[in-house]
Amino acid sequence: MKTTAGRRILIFGVVLAGFWAAQASGQAPAPPSTSWQWPVSTPEEQGLDPKVLADVVDLIRKNEILPRLHYLIIVRHGRLVLEENFHGWGPGKLHTLQSVSKSFTSALVGIAIARGEFKGVDEKVLDFFPGLTGIANMDERKAAIRLEDLLTMRSGTDYHEQGESSPHFQLNRLTSGWDKFYLDRPMLGPPGKEFRYDSGGVILISAMLRNRAGTHAAAYAERFLFKPLGIKPWFWFGNGEGHTHTGGGLNLTARDTAKLGLLYLRGGRWGDEQVVPEAWVRECLKMHVDLTVAGQPPSGYGYLWWVLAPDPRGDGKQFVYAARGRLGQYIFIVPEHDMVVVVLADAKTSPEMAKPMQVFYDRILPAVRH
Repeated sequence: MKTTAGRRILIFGVVLAGFWAAQASGQAPAPPSTSWQWPVSTPEEQGLDPKVLADVVDLIRKNEILPRLHYLIIVRHGRLVLEENFHGWGPGKLHTLQSVSKSFTSALVGIAIARGEFKGVDEKVLDFFPGLTGIANMDERKAAIRLEDLLTMRSGTDYHEQGESSPHFQLNRLTSGWDKFYLDRPMLGPPGKEFRYDSGGVILISAMLRNRAGTHAAAYAERFLFKPLGIKPWFWFGNGEGHTHTGGGLNLTARDTAKLGLLYLRGGRWGDEQVVPEAWVRECLKMHVDLTVAGQPPSGYGYLWWVLAPDPRGDGKQFVYAARGRLGQYIFIVPEHDMVVVVLADAKTSPEMAKPMQVFYDRILPAVRH
């Protein structure tokens, strides 16, 4: 079994070239976390077919599937049963999570609600910015945006991520003013109606935390999420004002990435501590937005989590849940099989970025024996 690692870099439009080069060359590897150790087992002991999984690993090593994969982790019944790294990605480094960061951000929202810093998902977004004046394109639709609309990608805001001239790439190039940039965007329609993938609204959540809890998302996560889970080291990109890029800036080791999957699989509980409220976990994984296409398996979106089709070989009733990020980053949660799968990669094309999902359904889930 091999120790995971990763890159200490975020690729969300603006490439931090020097930082990338140092990490990719293997310089200054981050030490592994020692605060909590995964219980380790074997696939066979946890009801998985070892040959099926060995074949998957062999195909990856031969570059026959997932040619740009860096890490593959499988957790069954709370135990680490498979951990492989590929293409020179050795132990002790951090890896970009891209939009998997959003699912960590969702956990922070649940914590903030439980602590009373956020009033609830129906709270109006502009109520978090009482001192902000001169917001552009102001109308009744913008005034009506709720926290839930940010969590479900239905803010109605004219924000998209297609191309280098897109609002998202413009935001990423700014060293300050991310909150004002987003709030100034014109509205396309009323909030709560149309799903439109929107990292900007998730990035805004960090400023909402700052205004209510006194700290941006990175410091908030360190205290209330990372510390209880023993996540260390970590790196979360932010701008010159310290505004955390909650839409895609988090970097963790593969093992620590898997902790969020196990936390949600356990209803927000970690050991003896209820880190995220159980009711919030249920809400996150509920299909708030149905994105099912006629003739295709069911799919949808929760609170910054994707809701995917059940295991076709299972009972057909229990959804699979996923945190999903650009370049092929995934956390899969499979409640039916008490299993978490983590994939971290550097895929280049859209089909290549989607390929881990096919491998998950077609090659990993069939390993489940009982």
